[in-house]
Amino acid sequence: MQIRFHSITQMGSRDSNQDCTGAQLLASHGCFVVCDGVAGIPGGQRAATLARDTLLAQVTRQTALVPQHTPAMIAAVEQAISEAQHAEPEFSQMSTTLAALFIDRQQLRAWWCHAGDSRIYHFRRGVMHHVSQDHSLIQQFREAGYENTGINSHLLYNALGTGNHDRHHYSPVLTLEDGDAFLLCSDGFWHNLTAARMEQALRMVRSPQEWLTLMLKTLDQPEKQDNLSAIAVWCGSPQDATLLFSQADAARFLPPRD
Repeated sequence: MQIRFHSITQMGSRDSNQDCTGAQLLASHGCFVVCDGVAGIPGGQRAATLARDTLLAQVTRQTALVPQHTPAMIAAVEQAISEAQHAEPEFSQMSTTLAALFIDRQQLRAWWCHAGDSRIYHFRRGVMHHVSQDHSLIQQFREAGYENTGINSHLLYNALGTGNHDRHHYSPVLTLEDGDAFLLCSDGFWHNLTAARMEQALRMVRSPQEWLTLMLKTLDQPEKQDNLSAIAVWCGSPQDATLLFSQADAARFLPPRD
């Protein structure tokens, strides 16, 4: 099955961009990663980069990708961060979110792992089928049915480097279909985008690059504060099942020009 992907990262109004993306696509398997260093603690960018590089290096060494081996690969990432925390005292508390998609091209299956509030979306025939649940305080309040107004949306209870290995989420294995699309993104990307807008954009484009570009049009606002990063992954030909290219859809998606 043909697999196409495209990634973007943009810096907001912050002093540095602690997001990073990465991909490794081989003949037999592939891995796609978005990491976002946890803000407010020194070393977020270091943790994000280390997590991405360590995971992709492991994927490259594999002759085949097996879902049952994923926890061991994530544990190796945690070990690399832990060793760096001890070796670099100034970064002793560094941590990062993780959104990692794994694809077995031989068996046509996919699965993912996430920690923190970087998300993984799965779309099938242009409709969102799944989105990962954030490991955040505001999400915990929401799931418990409590009022969450005023809670800082950036407060996380899980991330790589915090020692909470048991809280990382591993998805069930998904059998791929021609036309499946995935979106991995940091909170700066998804925060101001609804699933409906993502679906609508997907129905209007012919490539993962066009998809990200169209979604970015609604995010390019002067008041944009956070950094944002995303990877779009297309399996087969999503455009054949979803492309509308109608002027009415374009008018609904894109804001009117002055």
